[in-house]
Amino acid sequence: MASFGQWISGARPRTLPNAVAPVVAGTGAAAWLDAAVWWRALLAMAVAIALTIGVNYANDYSDGIRGTDDDRTGPARLVGSRLAPARTVLAAAMVALAVGAAAGCALALLSAPWLIAVGAVCIAGAWLYTGGSKPYGYSGFGEVAVFVFFGLVAVLGTQYTQALRVDWVGLVLAVATGALSSSVLVANNLRDIPTDALSGKITLAVRLGDARTRVLYQALLATATIATGVLMIAAPWCAAGLLAAPLALRALGPVRSGRGGRELIPVLRDTGLAMLVWAIAVAGALALTT
Repeated sequence: MASFGQWISGARPRTLPNAVAPVVAGTGAAAWLDAAVWWRALLAMAVAIALTIGVNYANDYSDGIRGTDDDRTGPARLVGSRLAPARTVLAAAMVALAVGAAAGCALALLSAPWLIAVGAVCIAGAWLYTGGSKPYGYSGFGEVAVFVFFGLVAVLGTQYTQALRVDWVGLVLAVATGALSSSVLVANNLRDIPTDALSGKITLAVRLGDARTRVLYQALLATATIATGVLMIAAPWCAAGLLAAPLALRALGPVRSGRGGRELIPVLRDTGLAMLVWAIAVAGALALTT
């Protein structure tokens, strides 16, 4: 039976910036409209964190029963490494997704009930990423889904639940956050190209190949940099987002130099941290400008 520490590791805490950064960015967008509501932001944060943990456990379960994680380069998975029974990991995924659904329903009922339908689509997307008979994560659509759910939906949804409208600043924040969040998955899938190809998991990285995947990663970071410049039109202090540049450049180094395998693991950490620092800095700048 897995230890408490292994369960924590199985939740993949290094992916939590993907949950936190969009809510921070969306709250900054709401603050720009002078409509930030702290308790709604906290509810949105609960939704994001619970769904992220849920999808991580769901991926652990689905990849584990398919044998995808039997031979992997990254941290051990609960099912693939035989640390926990598959049904127990599935139960953990369902509990986390249920917590996210409950928090999401509460937030929607207090702001816009039609958002419950959006939440249902998000939960379906979380499960079908690697679950079901034809998981879209095995067909090269994972990065697109991350861009949509962790970028457009999460940022604009957070802004809307507080301000009851969205604007171009929120959209630019959503695009930048989606690009950075997608770059984390690109780095992960770049590392796993050899094992994913052998197991039949045809990710976008497997389709593109090593060299073009590295170009895609750099393009996504560049997208966030351009977005920062655009946001400076609204608030020059958004230049504070460039404080994330050292972390982004540290993440970029191994990708540009052609490193692979375990040498790419720090890229995931540094990219996630760069995204979080960027979101905090830009959201703070927008809040202080109003």
